[in-house]
Amino acid sequence: MHQSPIKLVQASSIHREQLAELRAIVLQKDLTRLGRFDEHNVRQRFRNAFDPSHTWLIKMEEKIVGCVALKPELDHYTLEHFYMYPDVQGQGIGSQTLHQLLTQPYLQGKVVQLNVLQGSPAKRLYERFGFKLDSEDEVDIFMSCTISIK
Repeated sequence: MHQSPIKLVQASSIHREQLAELRAIVLQKDLTRLGRFDEHNVRQRFRNAFDPSHTWLIKMEEKIVGCVALKPELDHYTLEHFYMYPDVQGQGIGSQTLHQLLTQPYLQGKVVQLNVLQGSPAKRLYERFGFKLDSEDEVDIFMSCTISIK
């Protein structure tokens, strides 16, 4: 199957509700399995953390298929809100997105941190990009990676 190229486009405040809904769709199964799904909180946590200046829409053929955020912190970057609609998952879009994000020159030598829900298949994707386990609890797995273009 030929993979269409993706584009990362800066999000704006008008995308807040659409992306909050995307988060609810993507996380419902895993959060329900973990006994943590809350119809209101799953959206509100996104709204509270949404910063369009550090969030990108993942577009394929001009259609929004997902989003990702990469926020600068004092001594690292935080990768978060990396969601794709279920109908496009498993098609290599996550790999394309991480490759585009993590090969930015300003990230070289920097640490990128993230967390992923226990049992999420996304953990394997992050491991392929060199992320290693830092710690975990009953809900989250915390991972990090020092970026170097190979």
